[in-house]
Amino acid sequence: MTSWTDVEAAAPELAAKVRRLLEAQQHKVLATLRADGSPRVSGTETQFRDGELWMGSMPGAVKALDLRRDPRMALHVATPPEPPGGGVWEGDAKLAGRAQEITDEATLAAFELPGTGSHLFRIEVTEMALTRVEGDELVIDMWHLGRGVRQVRRK
Repeated sequence: MTSWTDVEAAAPELAAKVRRLLEAQQHKVLATLRADGSPRVSGTETQFRDGELWMGSMPGAVKALDLRRDPRMALHVATPPEPPGGGVWEGDAKLAGRAQEITDEATLAAFELPGTGSHLFRIEVTEMALTRVEGDELVIDMWHLGRGVRQVRRK
């Protein structure tokens, strides 16, 4: 299992930027796999707590059922466009990994979820990327579990 704390230790600078973007935007786009293997995208919210990245879901939501069947997932958060009057576009943050459903009562109680039927998932991150523009280049900073950080620049 890769906790968010593990990701921060492996790629501190990139993890800090990705976390800032994840925390700045309430709504994210979650990609899951349907039973037939085709992709599904859903809106979701996340939070950082106790060194982990967490995601909840309403009872019986199809995204939760997808993740129960196949925990592979991807998460995307885009920053808003440049502010009026100029400014810097911070970029898009993306991560992928596995969503592990947590069902123990103590953890559900900590999130005020026992008895609600809601789903709680801990995200185990295996890769993340920050994509932005610098001058005339597209810059992608990425980290993959076991491979470390690298940067790609494209014109």
